[in-house]
Amino acid sequence: MKVIPKSWFWRIVLGAVTLILLYQLWIYLHIVWWIKFNPHSSAFMEDRLEIIQEKKPEAELKHKWVDYGKISPHLKRAIIAAEDARFNDHEGFDWEGIRKAYEKNLKKGKVVAGGSTISQQLAKNLFLSSKRTPWRKGQEAIITVMLEKTLSKRRILEIYLNVIEWGNGVFGAEAAARHYYKTSAANLNSWQAAKLAAMVPNPRFYDDHRNTRFLNRRINNIQRGMPVVEIP
Repeated sequence: MKVIPKSWFWRIVLGAVTLILLYQLWIYLHIVWWIKFNPHSSAFMEDRLEIIQEKKPEAELKHKWVDYGKISPHLKRAIIAAEDARFNDHEGFDWEGIRKAYEKNLKKGKVVAGGSTISQQLAKNLFLSSKRTPWRKGQEAIITVMLEKTLSKRRILEIYLNVIEWGNGVFGAEAAARHYYKTSAANLNSWQAAKLAAMVPNPRFYDDHRNTRFLNRRINNIQRGMPVVEIP
């Protein structure tokens, strides 16, 4: 068996490290750009479009960007209440939420709860594919830190509300409001907002099953938490 000379080994290591650092820089430059400019798509949106077009080549995603001020405050409150109650206070990671999710999953013997924050979910949606790989969680954490250090909470929430999935091929608050209620994201009332927030963990399922008992219970729980939420 041929042994690789030490000089070549370190060149390979240096090359790998350089590529990793360049990739991180590429991500960071995108985030800096998004301080003032809006992302047109996300890695997850592109993945979903590819899957949808396998069956229907002419298919397009339902998606339209709307500015923060044109999204109902009810939806902002509902999303924070449902997905990340400590959004305004943490720096990207809700350690208490992660601990509680771990204990709940351990008790049930399977994954029934997640501790991901809005910032973590946004990091994953913007840059990472839906494929699970060993390095994915680490990369998600790095991107989350970049987002939190570079963008305001208001901007993070604005981008999140515009890129998350809300049904089969439905992305963002405006498309979701049109798809489910034939109205704009600005005109969503409290109950409509709570229902959209309740659908976020499994949007394609709830697109086809819009009135399950569990979904209705979740809507009621979210509505109860919305009045105490402060939005950025």
